[in-house]
Amino acid sequence: MKLRQQFADTMLEVGKADQDLVVLVSDMSHFLLQPFAQACPGRFYNLGICEQSIVGVAAGLAKLGFKPVIHTMASFLVERCYEQLKLDFCHQGLGGVLVALGGGFDNSTLGPTHHCYSDFALMKALPGARVVYPGSPEEFDSLFRQCYRDPFLTYFRVPVSQHGVPLSDITFGQGVKVAPGEHCTIICTGPHLRACLDARDILGAEGISVEVLYIHTIQPLDVPLVLESVARTGKVLVVEDHMDRGGLSEEVLRVTWGIVGARCDVVALNGFVAGYGRYEAVSRRLGFSAEGIAERVKAR
Repeated sequence: MKLRQQFADTMLEVGKADQDLVVLVSDMSHFLLQPFAQACPGRFYNLGICEQSIVGVAAGLAKLGFKPVIHTMASFLVERCYEQLKLDFCHQGLGGVLVALGGGFDNSTLGPTHHCYSDFALMKALPGARVVYPGSPEEFDSLFRQCYRDPFLTYFRVPVSQHGVPLSDITFGQGVKVAPGEHCTIICTGPHLRACLDARDILGAEGISVEVLYIHTIQPLDVPLVLESVARTGKVLVVEDHMDRGGLSEEVLRVTWGIVGARCDVVALNGFVAGYGRYEAVSRRLGFSAEGIAERVKAR
């Protein structure tokens, strides 16, 4: 199942049980959400390509006690509506959930005008906001149910690709140690977990023992998990399809800077992703393949 379909299914199941849930979209996933619209009359609004107005309407609904969910493209929701998110939600101390498509270079076939490399950094800068990047349908469903009624603005980046790795314990705010190791820690988020595990196999064949931590909740970060691992291995590589400033890598660097002798590196984006192509091909070109990740570990 695609994460986008899981989003629609989760809205339907939660919406039937919770009369406070309201979904607002801007001509995005309109047909996928029709079961929700029919089962929850009066709680689904397609306001068209008026994203800034949608944020204001959602904040008004939150002020009345509803639990609003806004769904559209990351570049339109975060970058275009940043002032509305700051003033209408965060300054008012209101809770709501943002579910965004097209984060990073996810819209690889549409080109850089539809990319969003700064969403983690921008959302992290809003006081009280949380940032979540699930890499499987099960993660989205579990994490959404755990947090959607909280009095905070919570941002979900929903990717097209999935990591395909079964994870048994998904708890909001807690990372997962997916594989143990001694010589290096790889910390990743979203769909790149699979490539990081494959890189671990490549490095293991060369005698390099790699620990893999998976972080689905970027803010708040699971600081104890990160500190314990990096303090033990002394070397960390962060893998995230976000710009190389302000994202998960910056959080890891901030909490580990006091570890004497620790070396940090990142596989991330340091500029606009030019051109078009399938997501897998663009990932390989940018160093997000298992081979590219393994080479970056060895280079440090």
